[in-house]
Amino acid sequence: MKGQRRNHSQEFKREAVALVVEQGYSCAAAGRSLGINGNMIGRWKRELEGNAAEAFPGKGKRTAEQQRIHELETENRRLRMEKEILKKATAFFAKESS
Repeated sequence: MKGQRRNHSQEFKREAVALVVEQGYSCAAAGRSLGINGNMIGRWKRELEGNAAEAFPGKGKRTAEQQRIHELETENRRLRMEKEILKKATAFFAKESS
């Protein structure tokens, strides 16, 4: 049986990364001391280094880039559906006229 998914605050994540960056702990050692997987701290560190301003946006929140991608995917899906409807309508009316 799977365990509960744990949510960590933005502050907790930043402090965990600070243990590695400022205190010189390894990700595994910091993870052991905090009771989490060291790989998770490594991932948080990469996310923080990549874009500190938008790191750890929170549950369900998207970065500006992720939001734009989501909007484009939604529009793409809608346009594909419209195209399929038009194809079927064209086939229907072509069959009707003959």
